[in-house]
Amino acid sequence: MINHVVLFKLKEFSGEEKQAILNELKTLLEGLKGRIAELVHIEVGLNYELESKSFDLALITHFRSVEELDRYRVHPEHVKVAARINEVVASRAAVDFVF
Repeated sequence: MINHVVLFKLKEFSGEEKQAILNELKTLLEGLKGRIAELVHIEVGLNYELESKSFDLALITHFRSVEELDRYRVHPEHVKVAARINEVVASRAAVDFVF
């Protein structure tokens, strides 16, 4: 199994707008479950502290193989969600590991 972990830091937004965007991204990401066969597991966590200097959102996904992760990356549903994320994210960090 492959664990794909991604952390996102949003661009500067007001507190209310930031919370709305985080909720939107969480809904979009969780909506991928059942729409992409390769996606075995998904968790989306929002940092409880809106004004934190650390990352704002954590995405944890599991795949059976690197090949399935690669298919997920180019799946049209994932590409649509990634496009929205790219509009509002200032930085991201990712790690993929076998578990």
